[in-house]
Amino acid sequence: MPKKPAVSIEISDDLSYEAAITQLEQLIARMESGQLSLEDTLKAYQEGAALLKHCQTVLQKVEQQVKVFQVTP
Repeated sequence: MPKKPAVSIEISDDLSYEAAITQLEQLIARMESGQLSLEDTLKAYQEGAALLKHCQTVLQKVEQQVKVFQVTP
């Protein structure tokens, strides 16, 4: 059986950190409910991974800005 290519989930750069966290929490709740099929659970996991990566990127940008502020007198 041929493997399906990995699904690439795009998260908008405009999505705020707070909105991404809210979406991630909702995904986790749906996954924990036990009501999703295996395929839907996999899709939710992939979307959650993309949201987590987005959150990490946002935090890295903020951390860099804080470093710049600390250096500037």
